[in-house]
Amino acid sequence: MRERLQCEFSLIRYVPDVVKGEFANIGVVLREAGREETATVKFTRDWSRVRCMDPDADVELLESLEAEIAQRLQAGVELRVNAKPMLETLEDSLSNSVQLTEMRGTLAESLPAEMEQLLRMYVEPLKLPSTRRKASGRGAIVSTMRDTFERAGVWRLMRKKIAAAAYTQAGDPWKIDCGYRNGKVRMFHAVSLENDVEGAKGIAYSAEALRAGVLNSEGAELELTAIVERIASVADQEQYGFGVKVMEREAIRVLTVADLGRVAETAKRELHV
Repeated sequence: MRERLQCEFSLIRYVPDVVKGEFANIGVVLREAGREETATVKFTRDWSRVRCMDPDADVELLESLEAEIAQRLQAGVELRVNAKPMLETLEDSLSNSVQLTEMRGTLAESLPAEMEQLLRMYVEPLKLPSTRRKASGRGAIVSTMRDTFERAGVWRLMRKKIAAAAYTQAGDPWKIDCGYRNGKVRMFHAVSLENDVEGAKGIAYSAEALRAGVLNSEGAELELTAIVERIASVADQEQYGFGVKVMEREAIRVLTVADLGRVAETAKRELHV
């Protein structure tokens, strides 16, 4: 039998009210015991527990924290910040609403397998039998897109929640889901044609200004891609066709979630992963 790895993990908690002390576990930091350079972090993909506890929680900000922590961990390995353990540095700098538990020991077959096990045990909501509809709409597309890029190992290298205002004009509230640059700037945004065809009109309206802004500020061509559901999963196919045409008319590349594997492989190759 393969010898198990001695590992340590810390839970990342969202604490909306420090006085009450209520919290929800939102992520895990895991490393081999005593080896900071092996540290990895992963957050939940289901924010229902956080929203139930705090309806006003800024989930987008919490999601962005995962990439920030990953970057800090990497910087800690490379820079040996103040010769202080990186997890202590993280804990010192996080706001009171996000806290790290003390490190605990665990035995693991591998770091990836143990990470998934810890997420199931401590972070993800308990999955009970339910007659509720399967997750759909834009949120489901975003989740699939992120999971696919993560499996390809490129998510951590991509820009997330890209502010359109940086390229269009001040006050533009739109944020593109993710993207990267490899000569050409590639941006990807989830659009649901099942229940929000207005989203297709919105991205179409902004495409020209966004493209011009990217060219002006980065000197590069923009390839803007909308990721939509498979047509077979949408009841109103006339509305689906309308949404696709509206976007393609503005030179937006329209792909479905079925194409994400191919898109991720291209990103993997272009980002040299």
